[in-house]
Amino acid sequence: MNVDHQTLALVLFSAFVAVTLGITTWVSRSRHGSAEEFYAGGRLFSPMENGFAIAGDYMSAASFLGISGLIALFGYDGLLYSVGFLVAWLVVLFLVAELVRNCGRFTLADVVASRMSERPVRIAAGTSSVTVSVLYLVAQMVGAGTLVALLLGGEGEGAQTWTVIGVGALMVVYVSLGGMRATTWIQIVKAVLLMGGAIALTVLVLVRFHGDFDQLLRTAAERSGHGDAFLAPGLRYGGDWIARFDFISLGLALVLGTAGLPHILSRFYTVPTARAARRSVVWSIGLIGGFYLMTIVLGFGAAAIVGPEAVRGSNAAGNTAVPLLALDLGGGADSTGGTVLFAIVAAIAFATILAVVAGITLASSASVAHDLYASLRRRRSKPHSEVAVARTAAVGIGVVAIALGLLAKDLNVAFLVGLAFAVAASANLPVLLYSLFWRRFTTRGAVWSVYGGLVPSVVLVLLSPVVSGSADSLFPDVDFQYFPLQNPGLVSIPLGFLVGWLGTVTSAEPPDEAKHAETEVRSLTGAGAV
Repeated sequence: MNVDHQTLALVLFSAFVAVTLGITTWVSRSRHGSAEEFYAGGRLFSPMENGFAIAGDYMSAASFLGISGLIALFGYDGLLYSVGFLVAWLVVLFLVAELVRNCGRFTLADVVASRMSERPVRIAAGTSSVTVSVLYLVAQMVGAGTLVALLLGGEGEGAQTWTVIGVGALMVVYVSLGGMRATTWIQIVKAVLLMGGAIALTVLVLVRFHGDFDQLLRTAAERSGHGDAFLAPGLRYGGDWIARFDFISLGLALVLGTAGLPHILSRFYTVPTARAARRSVVWSIGLIGGFYLMTIVLGFGAAAIVGPEAVRGSNAAGNTAVPLLALDLGGGADSTGGTVLFAIVAAIAFATILAVVAGITLASSASVAHDLYASLRRRRSKPHSEVAVARTAAVGIGVVAIALGLLAKDLNVAFLVGLAFAVAASANLPVLLYSLFWRRFTTRGAVWSVYGGLVPSVVLVLLSPVVSGSADSLFPDVDFQYFPLQNPGLVSIPLGFLVGWLGTVTSAEPPDEAKHAETEVRSLTGAGAV
């Protein structure tokens, strides 16, 4: 890309970073250091503010860059991600949002531990939450590196490496200084920018085709090289039985995984009541629904206007489809309009990454401090020392995410998020649903449920084509691929539920009927909720 692209985009990056650091500094001066302030922003946000923040947390680099890229490369099969991410919100709204707000305080483990033996349950749920969060963080890091590599014309690995390190450093600053309050306002700013950018690009694509969506699809099919097959199922997931099972596995992970994502669940604690939590989700569904409909237009627009070959030539995984589309819609590489639009879209995508990593890092550092640290200490930790541990944990999590982000830099970001969703659906969702709805559920069942979903999902990923055995793997020169599917959800999600049931029915510990009754009343009415 030419110097104008780089300069303008870097100016816009810097402006967003300056604004967000200003928000963080302002919040850090006004806070009083309590656990409730750091983890939940004092529970002072309105449903609309929290709805925008939830949408900001959810509409990640995977959504903006990855999904559009997959649609541009694989047509109909790429739509699975858009549909799966959107349908997942109905699960959140009807099954968990209000109940989680009533039963918990800061983390997923709060909900489960309320009727169990706390220590083993908190350690299991905390471990699972950190694992899911780190996987999700890796996707954002990969998106950041890809974006800057495109901006600098793919010049060297150095720029990409330093970008990932820079994003990691910024997310640590946001979390350790500003906590939930700063993170929420950063999410709100980012959600407004992202919706604005997506609307502008969608309108420009439709104007290019005179509002004729049918013409857009036909042109995309023609340029794809696959003809009508581009608009039909099977281009990516229809080749053989393995591809079909992968399709089912991914769909399960996307639809069920959202309700188990720690950084989404933690957002329900930032509002004062369960009713406000439910209204937050309604706000976010409106924003997220509109956004994912627009990713469909942007994906097919990139296929029709830029062409899959150009997208694949820029980035094999398709992560640069939207910036390249913006460049073309603005008038091309050498035009002022193209330069400005490309820079704006690149800056919005970068802002998206920074905001999302802050939310995920906060949720995972809360799990380390509030669940793992507090449980492993023999005496109860003080809130102030717990917050100090959370700030330190943010640094450690940042380092791990940077290292893994550099390792996985050539994978599609939407695909990486699919893995995080599979682990969340396997380890977090079963224990959450059993805790809320099953009267006989016991401590052993809870611990077995978490590890029975977490361990198989991680092991199956390690033994899958994602890690070894093919040219597109993380380690293409070695082969320890024994599991044929790329996404483990089809096996690991049922295992999480099955092992949780098995642990409960074989447990000698009698279920605590009184605690279940108390949890049930609190979850449904809000009586006694924090």
